[in-house]
Amino acid sequence: MKLVKNENEKKINEVTDKEAEEAFVKILKWLGEDPTREGLLETPKRVTKAFKEYFKGYKEDPKAVLDKTFGDVEGYSDMVVQKNISVQSHCEHHMAPIIGIAHVAYIPNQRVVGLSKIARVVEVFSKRLQTQERLTVQIANTLMESLDAKGVAVTIDSTHQCMTMRGIKKEQATTVTNFYLGQFKDDLSYQNRYLRFIAK
Repeated sequence: MKLVKNENEKKINEVTDKEAEEAFVKILKWLGEDPTREGLLETPKRVTKAFKEYFKGYKEDPKAVLDKTFGDVEGYSDMVVQKNISVQSHCEHHMAPIIGIAHVAYIPNQRVVGLSKIARVVEVFSKRLQTQERLTVQIANTLMESLDAKGVAVTIDSTHQCMTMRGIKKEQATTVTNFYLGQFKDDLSYQNRYLRFIAK
């Protein structure tokens, strides 16, 4: 897996697929397994391939997703709300899955973006090692800056398997984060309308 740059534009060391596979072989041995047995022979290669998919967001630029906007909106100026966007991420502390949904709203400033692009921004940031708080803020900041929006609201409701499968093992626990920018932050009427929309 070749990772190019992180959010701070710092270069990340390049590691080959072969080196990654060798690392997973060592982990299997550490677990007490025999990596040469039939069922595990291809596991390091499969896990390396899976990790490329889990963490493909490192190779994608979320701002580039929002490059194309549309101005022919007949004067539409109210909020655009997209609900129930699937979130599949991994926590940076235990690399355990984070599974949930995101709700995203923005108030356009004369121009709008294709609806699929909102979900795509959520996807790019989700496919990285994350904390839910940072994920929420990153989505909001990127939409606000790239769209020159009048306001942005982001809510994520998820289950963290680092606390349902290990540690405290609270299987029913969910975590909700909210972040507001612009008119959603400054005007409670917008914020309240947004919360009513996503509660339906």
